[in-house]
Amino acid sequence: MGEPGIVIIGSGFAGICMAIKLKQAGHHDFVILEKAAELGGTWRDNTYPGCACDVPSHMYSYSFELNPGWSRMFSPQEEIQDYLRRCAAKYGVTPHIRYGKNVVSMEYDDATRSWTVTTEDGDTLRPNAVISAIGALHIPKFPEIVGQETFTGPAFHSAEWDHSADLAGKRVAVIGTGASAVQFVPQLARTARHVTVFQRTAPWLHPKPDFAFSPAARRLLRLPGAARALRAGIYWALETRALGFAVDPRLMKAHEQLALRHLRAQVPDPELRRALTPGYLIGCKRIIVSSDYYPALTRPNVTLVTDPITEIREHSLVAGQEHEADAIVYGTGFKVTDALAARHIVGRNGLKLQDAWRDGIEAYYGIAASGFPNLFFLLGPNTGLGHTSVVFMIESQVRYVIECLRLLSRAQARALDVRPRAQRAFNDRLRARLDPLVWNAGGCRSWYLDEQGVNRTIWPGFTFEYWARTRKVRPGAYELIY
Repeated sequence: MGEPGIVIIGSGFAGICMAIKLKQAGHHDFVILEKAAELGGTWRDNTYPGCACDVPSHMYSYSFELNPGWSRMFSPQEEIQDYLRRCAAKYGVTPHIRYGKNVVSMEYDDATRSWTVTTEDGDTLRPNAVISAIGALHIPKFPEIVGQETFTGPAFHSAEWDHSADLAGKRVAVIGTGASAVQFVPQLARTARHVTVFQRTAPWLHPKPDFAFSPAARRLLRLPGAARALRAGIYWALETRALGFAVDPRLMKAHEQLALRHLRAQVPDPELRRALTPGYLIGCKRIIVSSDYYPALTRPNVTLVTDPITEIREHSLVAGQEHEADAIVYGTGFKVTDALAARHIVGRNGLKLQDAWRDGIEAYYGIAASGFPNLFFLLGPNTGLGHTSVVFMIESQVRYVIECLRLLSRAQARALDVRPRAQRAFNDRLRARLDPLVWNAGGCRSWYLDEQGVNRTIWPGFTFEYWARTRKVRPGAYELIY
């Protein structure tokens, strides 16, 4: 078997979608390099109790492969993983996946106009194009706390859940109150002797309109056009949430009132309610949907601690006072803004990605970075979302990459590289739009922001805007390399 013409890195939603659309466009000489032993990305890695999607499943799926059989409005992790497996098998992608292939370096060869991709086990591939589909939520982030290595019990991140650790009847310390913790804390509270939740910043919570689809409802959704109509309704309902994100932070007031009503309805204790009331503008951090997190915190075997953790000892955590614990679960999120920048990627004339992004990560529409020909990012800088499904963005980006490959074929060129001025102009417009919006004006720190406080993560607009702007490739934005 010869060298593949295209290498895709990662087999989550982005990688599988890219592979499907490559095949449909007539490209069959590609491989997917997957570091793990199974496909699925985020939905393979996160197996914590209660793990589920926080976007309605009929929207958090491919537009070309609707699933009328979702069991719930917000499906659990296992169902989403099964959906991805079915898609890979149905569209003939599975044979293209090489498992256990962790990519450690990518280097562009100016002479051959190709990439050298090296994996951890020493394999080397020389494709013409590389598509990074690794996403952002895959490198667990741990806080630096004095003494954490001295703790003697099980201690693990929610994305690396230790299922061999039996937490039933144990005293469990949970560090963090983000989207994952809000899902697994209610599950832990049912069986643990005691759960101590250490909160640095209170999240804004909306009620989760979750429900099971009855067999009759699922049969109805199999009728022609029914699932498509439901998806369209969900899309436009979620898109209205972008008004406060993308137009004017003052429009977030309705979202704030909904969250405060939810808090008052579920937490009768005024002192606990005060501790759970955020002190920043809603939307500046991720808005979480849950209808069982607040009730879990009102249980007699659950304690909320808002003092900062100053030390971890062999059997306890110190935050204001000493809190004994048999196990620690870190719900502390992921390394998002440096997930790509930390990789060994060398482009034209020896340009390292770290040097290109010395002043912050950026790309043209989040897809192409100047100086790195034929390297495409899916869910790259500033293409994440705070209001709807990123699968919609993935499909837009995949279509754009296919158009780039068609441009290469028409021009009979070996590679294309986005021009610095095109990338600069795009990111100047992006910054001008981002700066006055909720993420910078909201008064909070979040994983959306880099070390300089710049939002390098979220798209500051409606998803239909992004879809429209990436429908066609502007040849003038690129230098063709022959």
